[in-house]
Amino acid sequence: MAKAKTVYVCQECGGVSAKWQGQCPHCQAWNTMVETVERGSAPATPNRYAHLAEAAPVRNLADIEARDTPRQPTGLSEFDRVLGGGLVPGGVVLIGGDPGIGKSTLLLQALASLSLRTQVLYITGEESAEQVALRAKRLDLATGAVQLVAEIQLESIQAVLQQYKPAVAVIDSIQTLYSAELSSAPGSVSQVRECAAQLTRIAKQTGVAMVMIGHVTKDGTLAGPRVLEHIVDTVLYFEGETDSSYRLIRAFKNRYGAVNELGVFAMTDKGLKGVSNPSALFLSQHTDNVPGSCVVATQEGSRPLLVEIQALVDTAHVPNPRRLTLGVDGSRLAMLLAVLHRHAGVATYDQDVFVNAVGGVRITETATDLPVLLAILSSLRNKPLPKGLIAFGEVGLAGEVRPAPRGQERLREAAKLGFSLALIPKHNAPRQPIEGLEIKAVSRLDEVLELIR
Repeated sequence: MAKAKTVYVCQECGGVSAKWQGQCPHCQAWNTMVETVERGSAPATPNRYAHLAEAAPVRNLADIEARDTPRQPTGLSEFDRVLGGGLVPGGVVLIGGDPGIGKSTLLLQALASLSLRTQVLYITGEESAEQVALRAKRLDLATGAVQLVAEIQLESIQAVLQQYKPAVAVIDSIQTLYSAELSSAPGSVSQVRECAAQLTRIAKQTGVAMVMIGHVTKDGTLAGPRVLEHIVDTVLYFEGETDSSYRLIRAFKNRYGAVNELGVFAMTDKGLKGVSNPSALFLSQHTDNVPGSCVVATQEGSRPLLVEIQALVDTAHVPNPRRLTLGVDGSRLAMLLAVLHRHAGVATYDQDVFVNAVGGVRITETATDLPVLLAILSSLRNKPLPKGLIAFGEVGLAGEVRPAPRGQERLREAAKLGFSLALIPKHNAPRQPIEGLEIKAVSRLDEVLELIR
């Protein structure tokens, strides 16, 4: 039988190259060459997906019964929150994160809890069975009902899944698997795409809830073809600093729940433990009010979260002042400084500006605009903001303060944690007063300056 020949095809222009190149020689696009089997280089075989393409009758959407999807709680409340309530039968979850951050530990804990109620299977390709057993012993987990197999060949894994028919299966990791029908090495684009597609097909046909662990690149994105994120139902990212004991799980795609949901864990000697009140982690414990600090009430999925924003403004000693951000959007900082100059008359062209979100959390929503400006003004004047102040709101280029979604939930969370003063957009002002919380609603940036003088 003739050996299949692999070539590299550009995903932008369709150009073909005999070897991989960082830049496509045809359209000059970067990192678009994907390995594939050359057409006609191998004898024709029946398509393994042919049975999935059977004709289906056309039905009226209104006649299709919509049922609530049953879920399997993992026993880890923060993990279930990010998943949308638990694992879904037939659903495929892809979880990525830096090496050693705790992906395998989290899933082993979840399987140990699930094994008390249903049949589970752990498929390890990176570690030996003895290494997994040693981790379970170190974490003191009850794994007597957890089935384990150390295998990396796709066809063998398919046979094991058909034989044991588990309700939940974990693949650790998808980059270590290979199919005997392809000649490329494990971890290549074609192998990752083929293995993920075949395992997804099995999950949909048999109803097994499948969780795949994926490697990440140097810039923190999932390695392998982008199609890997498209074919799965849920994409989760494990985040955390190497010098911190806290870990964050964020949902970037979820067909069965809310996206941008956040789960917070603390790494202990007995594994990952859920943090029920994560706002306490991201608030610094200052004994006195300090300049350059403002607390923002942000929204992560369905959860209001209080995070301290710190700013440091210092005289620049170079012609081009530095603008450095950690945890917030850096390009948005430049825009906010321009708005501050134009509509408030506060110039920072000769100042270095540093902004940090405490605790290593990343905030992507625009409701941090107002707290960032307040922290910058406080640091520039070397004057603390009023004690017990919390703020949120988007600042527009015309100097207006725009409302943020779910303002009532943010305010209730702030009142629960003891804050006494809230500076918010006018359209977020509550109709009924909130006990213990004084509300100051503003509509423009100049009103903000009047309140904090």
